[in-house]
Amino acid sequence: MKANKNKTLDRLSRLEGQVRGVAKMVETDRYCMDILAQTAAIRSAVLGVEKLVLENHAQHCVESAIESGDPEEQRAKFDELIGLLQKASR
Repeated sequence: MKANKNKTLDRLSRLEGQVRGVAKMVETDRYCMDILAQTAAIRSAVLGVEKLVLENHAQHCVESAIESGDPEEQRAKFDELIGLLQKASR
């Protein structure tokens, strides 16, 4: 995570603020469509974080397994990558 760590943490901090903002909107009985617009923005931001983490995994963990030449490690990292992609696409 070193390469994208700061960027990921920044995005997570913004997400945290967005979620707190939506909670206040609910507490103050804001218009439903305004709340839904904010939850859509949160979903989009979460996808951005997932993309960064997935990118990091591919660039570092999977790349390291490929360079190792160990077929078992390569298969394990490949399977992890496929699992992450499947979860992300749900």
